[in-house]
Amino acid sequence: MEQTLIIFKPDAVQRGIIGEILTRFEKAGFKVVGLKMTEPDYDHYHEHYEGIGTLKTRKGEEIFESTLASMQDGPVVAMVIEGVEAVEAVRKMVGDTEPKSALPGTIRGDYAHVTYGQASSVGRGVANIVHASADSVEAEKEIKHWFKVEELYDYKVVHQQYTQPKK
Repeated sequence: MEQTLIIFKPDAVQRGIIGEILTRFEKAGFKVVGLKMTEPDYDHYHEHYEGIGTLKTRKGEEIFESTLASMQDGPVVAMVIEGVEAVEAVRKMVGDTEPKSALPGTIRGDYAHVTYGQASSVGRGVANIVHASADSVEAEKEIKHWFKVEELYDYKVVHQQYTQPKK
C-alpha cells in the first residue's frame, strides 16, 4: 500500500468543507492513517515548497512568496492516506492545480474557481483547496516533514477484521 500527503489549505478550513472533501477520499476506499490541524511557520512551508517541492526553483520568487503567504492565512489540516497507488489516484481526484482548468468532478473543479491571473493580480497564491503530493518520492519526504512516526497509525479497517481470524 502507498501513502500520500494531503493538506487542506486555509481556504478549505475557512470555508468549512474539510469533512466533505475528506469523505470523498474515504468513499474512494482510502484509509486515513494520520490527521492533524496545525499552523506551520514560514520555515516549515519553505522546506515543504522549496526544499521538497522546488516551487521557487521552478516558478520563481514571486509565486513562491505569494504561495507561502497564502498558506499562512490560517490553520491547515494535514492528512496521510493509504491505498493502492494512492499518489496517482489522489492527484486524479484533486484535479489540475489551477482551479479554472480542473475538470468538474475533481475536488478543485467542484470547490474552487480562482485563476492564476486573478491570484497574481492581488499578490496571492491561488486558492485551490488542497495540496497533494506530486509523486511517491515527494510523498515520502512530505509525510516525514509533516508527521512524526508516532502520529501515523496502522490499523485494520472493518472488513479486514472479518477476513482474518482473531489472534
